[in-house]
Amino acid sequence: MKKRKFALAVPLALAAALILALGVSTGSARTQKQSAAFKAAWIYVGPHNDNGWSQAHDKGRLYVQSKLGSSVETTYKENVPEGSQVSQVIESLIRDGNKIIFATSFGYQSAMVAAAKKHPDVKFEMATGTAQSANMAEYFGAGEDAIYLSGMAAGAATKRGVIGYVVPFATPEVVRHANAFALGAQATHPGARIKLIWTNSWFDPGKETKAAQSLHAGGADVLGQNVDSPATGQYAEKKGIPWVGYDSDAQKFAPKQWLTAAVYNWGPYYLRKVKAAMNGTWKTNFYYGTLKEGFVTLAPYGPKVKAKTKAAIAKKRAALIKGKFYEFAGPLYDQKGKLRVPKGKRLSVKQLYAMNWLVKGVIGSAKG
Repeated sequence: MKKRKFALAVPLALAAALILALGVSTGSARTQKQSAAFKAAWIYVGPHNDNGWSQAHDKGRLYVQSKLGSSVETTYKENVPEGSQVSQVIESLIRDGNKIIFATSFGYQSAMVAAAKKHPDVKFEMATGTAQSANMAEYFGAGEDAIYLSGMAAGAATKRGVIGYVVPFATPEVVRHANAFALGAQATHPGARIKLIWTNSWFDPGKETKAAQSLHAGGADVLGQNVDSPATGQYAEKKGIPWVGYDSDAQKFAPKQWLTAAVYNWGPYYLRKVKAAMNGTWKTNFYYGTLKEGFVTLAPYGPKVKAKTKAAIAKKRAALIKGKFYEFAGPLYDQKGKLRVPKGKRLSVKQLYAMNWLVKGVIGSAKG
């Protein structure tokens, strides 16, 4: 999340060597080798096959490739740290002729803003961020709605009323997701407590496993997550406790203990914006996809989700889509019992993007 600039004086060969030395890897899809193909690129914070966040985005990239065929050439850079390396990666992608770049982690925002100012002829798309300009757009989705529903599955599964939740960084995004998960769990298990452990990493299977172990040892009989790997689920499967995932359908990692997960359908958005960049109709936007659009949804249920729970979730999902229910409507109280959202009031998307407090029943710090 630091602002750094790439030195233009660095020779191209040396720049390429620097990127390789940083451990950043590249992947591409070419249906036909021709210079006329429009080039689009994606930047991932983890591996493209992490079975989580980055893989969900890469599935969207592949959707674009499949729909546009030889008219487009898509590329990705994976395992790109949130720091000075991002600027170098962006510059390398621009030198390679990419005309639209999708950055998929919040910590890339400063580098994307700087690059957008420097390259007005390139289109920049930033996932989960807040900054916009003439050639830079922001996009995300109401993940909190699907996460609330997945929390309902977790609440119905707990017997002790204690659920462990493995979380990455204490950003407003993760805080609101933790809150949504907790509120959903409390809807099916009133009084449920959600214990947080912060890993301070989006993707670190080792840390995630240790966090899961600690939460289970602390009394949690159901596990959930907002991190990117399926390590929490693998631990849950080993210990025989239910698990709610995030980002992708990862049931294969815990076939007996899988409940469900909030997932994103990035493909249609990516296709729409790449086509717009190709035909000259691209415009900046702040896009926030919804359940109604199918941008966010739930992964298939696992064997432990009972019919009664499925019916309750379906009813709440319908109410969310129709606008008859909203998880962040008052009265809502924080951990200390302070009224944060009065009765009759609803938090706006802008307020969700600034959320820095945890709801009643969540055990842990909103500061990480």
